[in-house]
Amino acid sequence: MTWLTWSLLSALFAAATAILAKIGIKGVDANVATAVRTCVVVVFTWLLVYLARQPAPFQSFTKKTWLFLVLSGLATGLSWLCYFHALQVGPASRVAPIDKLSVALVIVFGALFLGERLTWGKGVGGLLIVAGAIIIAVE
Repeated sequence: MTWLTWSLLSALFAAATAILAKIGIKGVDANVATAVRTCVVVVFTWLLVYLARQPAPFQSFTKKTWLFLVLSGLATGLSWLCYFHALQVGPASRVAPIDKLSVALVIVFGALFLGERLTWGKGVGGLLIVAGAIIIAVE
């Protein structure tokens, strides 16, 4: 499958995540709900690693790899905690678009930290995402 197919599937599952999480967190602590979700993700992911049975899966991990994966994991955890708290107090149809402002931020961060080209198309697209999120959030 191409990057586009994987990206579309990611969007589909992210949308399902928002709806399922909104239903699931009703009347429970958002931090505990995030912990439960995280445990499911951990078990599911390790099951996939086991089933894929790649030879020496950690062999190519460097200290830099570990550092950035750990930092990414911490960022993911913080994102999920904030997302669940937002879902608990706000409507999913408004929380999810604001959460997706991350797309515009990735465009900027990609240019600043990864040396990715910031094209007019990416710039305009990012601004449209920001405008759309703001319109949805204030309606």
